[in-house]
Amino acid sequence: MDIIKEAIGFIKTYETESTEELDEFIRAVQHVITDYRDTKSFNDEVITNRIYSLLAEGGELHELIQELIYLLEELPDKEPSGPVGFKMSSNESTLTKSEIINESGIRKIKELSNSYDKAEIYFHMDLDGVVTAIAMKSYLEKYGIVVVGAHKIQYGDLEFAIPKPSADGIMPVLVDFAHGKPMFTIHTDHHDSQAGVEDHTSTDFSSARSNVETISQKVSPTDLFPNEDILRISTIDSADYAKHGLEPDDVMNYVFKLSETGSVPENKWVLALLTNKLLLAYKNKPGFLEKLVMRCTPSLLNIYQTIINIAKEEGYASPTDMKKNQDKYVDAQSKNPNLTLDGNIIIQYGGGALFKPGSYDRYTPFKLYPEADFLVTAWPMGLVQASCNPFKKDRALKGVNLADIAQEVLSKVEPQLKEKMVPVSVIKRLGETKANEDSVGFNTSDLYALYRENLVNMPPTDSEYYNVVVSIIDTPWVQLSEKQKLILDTISVSMWDVVQANSGGHKCITNIASLNFFERAKRNPKGKYTKKPGSAPTRYVEFVKWVQKEIVSVLKEKINF
Repeated sequence: MDIIKEAIGFIKTYETESTEELDEFIRAVQHVITDYRDTKSFNDEVITNRIYSLLAEGGELHELIQELIYLLEELPDKEPSGPVGFKMSSNESTLTKSEIINESGIRKIKELSNSYDKAEIYFHMDLDGVVTAIAMKSYLEKYGIVVVGAHKIQYGDLEFAIPKPSADGIMPVLVDFAHGKPMFTIHTDHHDSQAGVEDHTSTDFSSARSNVETISQKVSPTDLFPNEDILRISTIDSADYAKHGLEPDDVMNYVFKLSETGSVPENKWVLALLTNKLLLAYKNKPGFLEKLVMRCTPSLLNIYQTIINIAKEEGYASPTDMKKNQDKYVDAQSKNPNLTLDGNIIIQYGGGALFKPGSYDRYTPFKLYPEADFLVTAWPMGLVQASCNPFKKDRALKGVNLADIAQEVLSKVEPQLKEKMVPVSVIKRLGETKANEDSVGFNTSDLYALYRENLVNMPPTDSEYYNVVVSIIDTPWVQLSEKQKLILDTISVSMWDVVQANSGGHKCITNIASLNFFERAKRNPKGKYTKKPGSAPTRYVEFVKWVQKEIVSVLKEKINF
């Protein structure tokens, strides 16, 4: 109905549509018309006369363009943008905070380019992370800083498995990620809060629908991605699908209609959604996201085409095959006892069979139960997520705030969680599960970023033992002696603080994370660990299931179901 209303003129504003069409017009003039001007022969008298009559003063096109210029002049100027989300490590630059940041981005980027001629970008492994990295690469290269490498980063143990910068003199840059580290020279993010930002660095982060919006439209002197691309990327990153009339089948689609040339999807929404779908389907392939960042220019079309090319080069599963796998997955989930509908709440444990390429899609529950208002998912790795149905117009239904509900549930066991202490040995051991000798690892800076105010038995900085302990924490877990590990056993933080530091969200989606730290062993299992069939669930898995059950219960109370 909303789409029909737009078509017949009931839309209240054309702000977004106007800028999109203006961008299309500018691109046509800049590229298509300029190209024809340089490559065509103007010796056809009939055609050239018509072109002249259109463009000459008083001509149809001349008058229309002049009207467009007058209208643009009448528009009010944009308000100056506030500071954007960059931080600089003071030990890596002599520039002060006020010199580095102003309303237009990095004021001293030219001076930075005198200190660094190469950079490596670390990016969150989703669409916004990838496109932000591509935009940052383009921005830096305009100032002579060549991006020589790209590395994906993800919350959890992958955060501490990222490689160290490949060489001295290379500027490390972090984008679209909330957890900072002292090694990063530039850090930008759009989330509500950040951790790991040093006191001596800039901590000004710009809140936006997507991180690429900040880089492309505020940091860079000129737009990097087209406005229409930014709109669609931001919609995907914020899951604001209902606003644009999108359904689960649109977001989950692998199949598209080709243009007349047989190469480009007809619809720009289809292009954006397909790009995201394929990116997520291939994101765990070794080196895929890194290649994408290094090869692409700031354009969804270019990213889409590059994905297709890399998939063919590497022999990845085709979209057609992945669609078949996804269809089978959806059918299997419709019969899965771990995915059920309780009133208007979908309850899901795990994700089902995820092994076939392209089978899993996070929106499958809403495809199966489109009338549901909420989804509460428990993941055995120690995460419970609650979300509103992003395909419904009123996402924050009946005044329910999922972030508040999560805290209400946790408060029921707050005393017990505050008594349950998690040794730093466990935090470091689990954090470095996927780390190797080239990884940054879990270090003192990470420990302080998350738990500085809540550590128990950590020696004060003026203690003779402080540097000894810091040296132990900063050493890879696999290289520690048993004596050193015993020292880390004595330093701890409460389970309550662990969960609070790693969880978060807002009224429409929230995560309760790090439940897997609950009553974990201080050492790695000896030999290959295999859970015996029929044995009792691990203690933390029981805790995960309890949290999920309580969230569903509180949700029902709130909506009077």
